[in-house]
Amino acid sequence: MKQLIYQVYTGKPSKLYDWCTESVEAYAEKIGAEYICQRHPILKIKPDVFQTNRSKESYEKYGGFLPIYEKENAFGYFDRFDQVAIVDADVYIRSTATSIFDDLPLHYDFGAVVERDMPLTKAYVNKIINYSRMQYKPLPKIDWKWNERGGEFMNMGIMVMNKSFAKYLKGQSPKEFLQRNEFQGFINGDGAWKWSTDQTLLNWWIRKEKMNIKNMDWKWNGLFSANNRISECNFVHFFLKDKLPNRGENVKELMEQML
Repeated sequence: MKQLIYQVYTGKPSKLYDWCTESVEAYAEKIGAEYICQRHPILKIKPDVFQTNRSKESYEKYGGFLPIYEKENAFGYFDRFDQVAIVDADVYIRSTATSIFDDLPLHYDFGAVVERDMPLTKAYVNKIINYSRMQYKPLPKIDWKWNERGGEFMNMGIMVMNKSFAKYLKGQSPKEFLQRNEFQGFINGDGAWKWSTDQTLLNWWIRKEKMNIKNMDWKWNGLFSANNRISECNFVHFFLKDKLPNRGENVKELMEQML
């Protein structure tokens, strides 16, 4: 089994991202996976400037494209690898973590962690109730399995795919895939998708395609400051960097808080 861990780290240098990506590279070596960290934009997915609802700042400051869709470049590696994991640059992996690939048996196409299944603070639960209503209610043909914690959507900061996932790409390159007409509403930020990332698009698409999806254990994606049991998480996800103390640049402080 050939396995790949893929990250995207573009833009300004960050002590937080340096620390996190170094931990992921060490983890890949430990479990015998190949590691690729993309440091420059490749796909450069652009919204339609005449139709987009996104703010100009969200794409013009990057040269007219949306960096939030760069990590889908990993979809182009299934000709070389049997399993691919995409891990955001703000994820720290503990040295004690076992192989995440072992938790996705080959009969599954895709795996990630459902946010509402995590042991979350009450304040964050309220946030995802509102978030899921705004992002996924406009997509009624999908069964989001609504309950008191909102819709069943996955956090796409960590996702794992088996080779069978590739058939849903239908031979398209990552850029061709993202340029499908069915995705233009997401790319252009229609309605409440104005602030959406690739997360909304992927959650909708994997369900529309009726993939065999595994809701993975919450310990694979511990949302820092939102997860009540962060010390038990294998992967610590420092999401929303700008809202972290010192914007996440005091690494020593973060290390102490995640123990």
